Amino acid sequence: MTGWPTWAVAVIAWVVTARLVELVHARRNTRRLLAEGGEEHYPGHYPLFFLLHGGWIVAIAVFARPPAVPELPLAVLFALSQLARFWVFVTLGRWWTTRIISAPHFPRIAHGPYRFIRHPNYAVVVTEIAILPLLLGAPWVALVFSVLNAMLLTLRIRLENRVLTRRGTSAG
Repeated sequence: MTGWPTWAVAVIAWVVTARLVELVHARRNTRRLLAEGGEEHYPGHYPLFFLLHGGWIVAIAVFARPPAVPELPLAVLFALSQLARFWVFVTLGRWWTTRIISAPHFPRIAHGPYRFIRHPNYAVVVTEIAILPLLLGAPWVALVFSVLNAMLLTLRIRLENRVLTRRGTSAG
């Protein structure tokens, strides 16, 4: 990251800080949801998310060559993805977690962005994983991690839908 323009360093700092805040909030919510009778499902795939997201940030730091001035369409799309991420985060509130935690008495969130799309947080992550490396001049990072993310999210969504089906809750 030596020689990176200030805007690019600020963007990476934002992403890392946001991820850390989300993880702290998710850990707190996970403990509370488990104490309220929730059950964690399919924990074996969870470490793959750390590898994917951690590797994505490291790959950006190593391979990116940000331009002196960001491309406006990419910057706007990234900013919109961050607003959408915040909307999902606020909508889920006490239910936000990075794990699959469920119980028959837990509600299915159907307001906020969930009125419009089944998995809005995953849509944000797909956008972010592709756009940030492009914004920072690392197209190969965008391509490789988008493919890896698609594979992992395909598994994750299938597992989440399986849990919802067992609860007797429609996935749609």
